Amino acid sequence: MVALDINEQRLSSGAWLSKLKGATGPLVGLLALCVFLSISTDAFLSVRNGLNILDQITVLGIMAVGMTFVILIGGIDLSVGSVLALAMMVMGWTANIAGLPLAVGIAFGLIASAVSGLIVGLLVTQFKVPAFIATLAMMSAARGVANMITDGQQIVGFPDWFMMLAIDRHFGVLTATVFLMLAVVLAAWLFLHFRSEGRMLYAVGGNPEVARLAGINVQLVTIGVYVMSAVLAGLAGIVLAARLDSVQPSSGFGYELDTIAAVVIGGTSLSGGAGGIGGTLIGVLIIGVLRNGLNLLNVSPFLQQVIIGIVIVLAVGAETVRRRRA
Repeated sequence: MVALDINEQRLSSGAWLSKLKGATGPLVGLLALCVFLSISTDAFLSVRNGLNILDQITVLGIMAVGMTFVILIGGIDLSVGSVLALAMMVMGWTANIAGLPLAVGIAFGLIASAVSGLIVGLLVTQFKVPAFIATLAMMSAARGVANMITDGQQIVGFPDWFMMLAIDRHFGVLTATVFLMLAVVLAAWLFLHFRSEGRMLYAVGGNPEVARLAGINVQLVTIGVYVMSAVLAGLAGIVLAARLDSVQPSSGFGYELDTIAAVVIGGTSLSGGAGGIGGTLIGVLIIGVLRNGLNLLNVSPFLQQVIIGIVIVLAVGAETVRRRRA
């Protein structure tokens, strides 16, 4: 426990500066991107378009928080897109086919997500399955179960209050779903900065063996992180259902790539132990602004994928150079 206290003191005194440095590059990139798009298209620099961007990044923002936790401990989660679809289908089936209240359906969807994350966590910690393989298997299994629930059919139509969560702008500015994303981001930021459990994620990602010797239950932390990632993916699925007023088993396809990209672009190291929520939020905004700007410029969606891939490579390359110089 003494070693843990020393690690916490070091983190609290020096981590703030290092985290700020890690997020500086993405922030400069975001500002440069905004300046470029403001010059390239008149439609970009407007309040309406800014609010649209916030609406569009709610799902990605919530998922990216969970992915940040996973990558901070040196893991990876390829199942978040499929878990999102699973939560949506469980919620839709419970509310529209079983006839239970929508609130019950939402709870069941989140429980299904948590169970998915628990299975992944147990595979990684108890059966020593590499995180890549465990989450790849869950990606396939969760997608299969999501299709089995309605034999691949979508479910349409939810109560008006549910759909209005993603439409009605409170105070004429933000929707409830955007407020939810911001609340999740704030809670995660506070957790990592002011809770000992949050600092444990950095310790586990930095060196699991040292963390274990310091008294940290590495297996329990790992399981908890994968459960949280899955629950947040499920919550993102609920938000997506509110935006679409429907659920379908094909939802979330490829979302895991955008989620990982947002976290990496935000400066979180794929090797674990370095990064934070602030950088992730900037990474989410970069992807959201980039997609929005490319759409305004009428860039082909296929070319957009190429451009985003180049941005990811540049972000990882910049992170590698920064770590070598540090």
